[in-house]
Amino acid sequence: MELRHSMRGAVKPYLATPHGILFQGDCIDLLSGLEPATVDTIFADPPFNLGKSYGDDINDSRPDREYLDWTNEWVAEAIRVLKPGGAFFFYNIPRYCIPVGQDLTERHGMQFRHWIAIMMKNTYPRGRGLYPAHYGLLYFTKGEPKTFTKLRAPIPTCRHCGQEIRDYGGHRDKLNPKGLNLTDFWEDTSPVRHRKFKKRPANELKPMIPERCILMSTAPHDLVVDPFGGGGSTYEVAETRHRRWMGVEIGDCLPIQERLDEAAIPLSKEIDKNLNPMEWVRLSEKLLHAACAYERPADEIGDAPLDGRPTRRAPKRANQPRLIESD
Repeated sequence: MELRHSMRGAVKPYLATPHGILFQGDCIDLLSGLEPATVDTIFADPPFNLGKSYGDDINDSRPDREYLDWTNEWVAEAIRVLKPGGAFFFYNIPRYCIPVGQDLTERHGMQFRHWIAIMMKNTYPRGRGLYPAHYGLLYFTKGEPKTFTKLRAPIPTCRHCGQEIRDYGGHRDKLNPKGLNLTDFWEDTSPVRHRKFKKRPANELKPMIPERCILMSTAPHDLVVDPFGGGGSTYEVAETRHRRWMGVEIGDCLPIQERLDEAAIPLSKEIDKNLNPMEWVRLSEKLLHAACAYERPADEIGDAPLDGRPTRRAPKRANQPRLIESD
């Protein structure tokens, strides 16, 4: 099998959970250490090149061409390791979604599924242009999707009075009692900006966003990779939903550790520091399958709405095999 090792340096394991592992290092080093056709879903929320602070060694203010060249490099590795039928999600501002989407289609032959518009709240006009009101979430697959689950969203209600916001043209009685079909316009997913809820100075991703992507494109035990750890939202969701996950963060990993710890997810930092990404994948394939054999909740298969609240972890089975022992 082909592995592509870059010159930047090897990624090092930082922590592990029953379903996943977090490495510290560069995203391209992580992806280049995986064999082709290894990953079921990739969810990527890279820095937007807006001059935000992600740490002393991270430059978030590059010339457009330099930023896109770097993006094209890690995207090419991401597509290489994706399984046939696997899903690729790219979250960014429209300015960069357009050239990346074109590259995914023309260079990599990926199948376009959706441009999901994610509403941006509490923003402001910028220069001589329209009021920016959404982020873009590109959804592509490597050929026909091997997994696609239709999800449902709750009927929107007023947070003050509790009444439903819309009247649905007098056809309220025709709505499915299981909830509304999830569309490609998400207005309930604003980023975590308040410092009371954030784990790091930069904005964080609301867990609802990667949760929807993971649930629509994977089954339990599938492997999800998020190459930009950030605040750890993707890893928390993958763990609670019984998906194997692999992540990497080039900056401070402590915010991710704190998030997983607060979610009562068993953590271990007693890991073989020489363990590489592909070795972990092989171990997880052998040891974790029984842990994922549980009855899937209704909101995961479209029989109830996803309400965005923290997911309760399924009860641990007796003699459940685990990849690591928690502290």
